[in-house]
Amino acid sequence: MKIAILSRNPRLYSTRRLAEAAEARGHEVQILDVLRCYMNITSHRPSIHYRGQELTGFDAVIPRIGASVTFYGTAVLRQFEMMGVYPLNESVAITRARDKLRSLQLLARKGVGLPVTGFAHSPDDIDDLIDMVGGAPLVIKLLEGTQGIGVVLAETRKAAESVIEAFLGLKAHILVQEYIREAGGADIRCLVIGERVVAAMKRQAREGEFRSNLHRGGNATLVKLTPEERAAAVRAARIMGLNVAGVDLLRSAHGPLVMEVNSSPGLEGIERVTGKDIAGMIIHFIEKNARPHRTRTRGQG
Repeated sequence: MKIAILSRNPRLYSTRRLAEAAEARGHEVQILDVLRCYMNITSHRPSIHYRGQELTGFDAVIPRIGASVTFYGTAVLRQFEMMGVYPLNESVAITRARDKLRSLQLLARKGVGLPVTGFAHSPDDIDDLIDMVGGAPLVIKLLEGTQGIGVVLAETRKAAESVIEAFLGLKAHILVQEYIREAGGADIRCLVIGERVVAAMKRQAREGEFRSNLHRGGNATLVKLTPEERAAAVRAARIMGLNVAGVDLLRSAHGPLVMEVNSSPGLEGIERVTGKDIAGMIIHFIEKNARPHRTRTRGQG
């Protein structure tokens, strides 16, 4: 097969591993800077061009689209879909998962366990908003934040009021969530491919920090999942319509809670911790599922 990888940086670990895994299995790989792709949008012969050449003959495309280029990146991916190229994750599923508010509403509609989450627009409603999610401590998240950036733990009601007022004053969109104390500053990253969790790790925040992201200095260890946690992760990925997803869970007193569903999960931490060839598993999934003009994925919203 001829496989395109949409990535701004060919040296990134995940991009490199996917390219190596595909080439090891005999496939031709081209890594494309998504912002250098340009498109001819027409009914009869849609096309994509790259550095002066028309891109043709691709069987599958792997999107590794950063959050900051979601709009343009998904437009390029849609163009591949129009040309009948199989996407590992479909453009509409990526857009759905990148919208944190929409994705939580979709998960809630399907009965998936979530932290109690509030969303408001007016500073006049701050008091009621804090009460609605159970009072302090609580977590305040920028909708546009990634890798733990724009996530604040407000330990007192006064701190929560100040932070929420500041964000709303800047016209920022925020989510306000209950703080799951029993999680102890840890979450679980589940790597879902197709209909199963192929790997999982527990990410523990460093001392004095509550965000467990590895980018924030957290450390990762192997973890054994319960059947309920596996089911929650697979279900969340399915609802988003993603074939490959990183699903982040919290262990709470009332079962697993989904924090986020990531459409472009990093492979470095989870491959290192688990010792599994996840890049190879992704390529194997493409081999089994890639068909011309097979671009629809499951999910809704």
